[in-house]
Amino acid sequence: MQVKHLLLIAILALTAACSSKEVVDENLSEAELYQQAQTDLDNNSYTSATAKLKALESRYPFGRYADQAQLELIYANYKNAEPEAAKSAAERFIRLHPQHPNVDYAYYLKGLTSFDQDVGLLARFLPLDMTKRDPGAARDSYNEFAQLTSRYPNSRYAPDAKQRMIYLRNLLAAYEIHVADYYLTRQAYVAAANRGRYVVENFQETPSVGDGLAVMTEAYQRLHLDELANTSLETLKLNYPNHPSLQDGQFVPRVAEADNRSFLSKATLGLIESRPPLPPGETRANQDVQKQYQDAKDAIPNDLKPKDENGDVIEEPEPESSNTDRSWFSYMTFGVFD
Repeated sequence: MQVKHLLLIAILALTAACSSKEVVDENLSEAELYQQAQTDLDNNSYTSATAKLKALESRYPFGRYADQAQLELIYANYKNAEPEAAKSAAERFIRLHPQHPNVDYAYYLKGLTSFDQDVGLLARFLPLDMTKRDPGAARDSYNEFAQLTSRYPNSRYAPDAKQRMIYLRNLLAAYEIHVADYYLTRQAYVAAANRGRYVVENFQETPSVGDGLAVMTEAYQRLHLDELANTSLETLKLNYPNHPSLQDGQFVPRVAEADNRSFLSKATLGLIESRPPLPPGETRANQDVQKQYQDAKDAIPNDLKPKDENGDVIEEPEPESSNTDRSWFSYMTFGVFD
């Protein structure tokens, strides 16, 4: 049934696109143009109404219906699924009539246009997750509704705008969590932690705050930042004890730790390692930092190094290696009997 609906809508859209533009009678008076435009709006003939409203505004720019025609042109473009034209008309009305008694309606329609901009044909008929889509239009809509509610708090459109802002705020927060989860799967733990903290700091009272704390906990654990991880975990337990990442009071990561072994290592079940395995608690990033530190230390001129009483450079003792020499029997048995 949904496929039939999509085909029908596609045919109607093609038919409308191929149809010629309506020619408005030049002999119509201002009142007749306005009445015909109203009739078209009542009959949902938004393309015809748009043509008549534009003709009314251009022919009678200082007439009694000029301001109302500009307002209704915003609505006609919005209903005709022309978001850019609707927003442009709204911005023009706000710029030309900032003190108009109905300017709040222009702000509301501008926000409503952005609100519905992402809801295309596929979103209307297919179960798409809007939290995983680009939030550009949602962010614009939130800002536009915020302008309405801050400038005209007593507007009759303000209550509906506030409810939509709550929905949009939850949507934007959920999108940030999806991005954080993506960073976790890509092992970009610093970026994931920053996204989680951004949600916690900027989207309070949304359902995604608990997810943000869980992301921070997981990312800090992967980075071996135990203090930060424990702080995030305690906050999560205190405020969201029933969060899905907590099982019997213990934190369970949502993203499995990635296998960073080479293809050769995986194919040989670890018998041939391209790089030696890391000791517990060690990371490649930590090794790289230690190498950079050692290289910088070796680059220090001898004149700047500490010296003893005889003038000889004091060399720091090398740390003892934790790796012991393996016997030939250990190599032959692949370490099974070590």
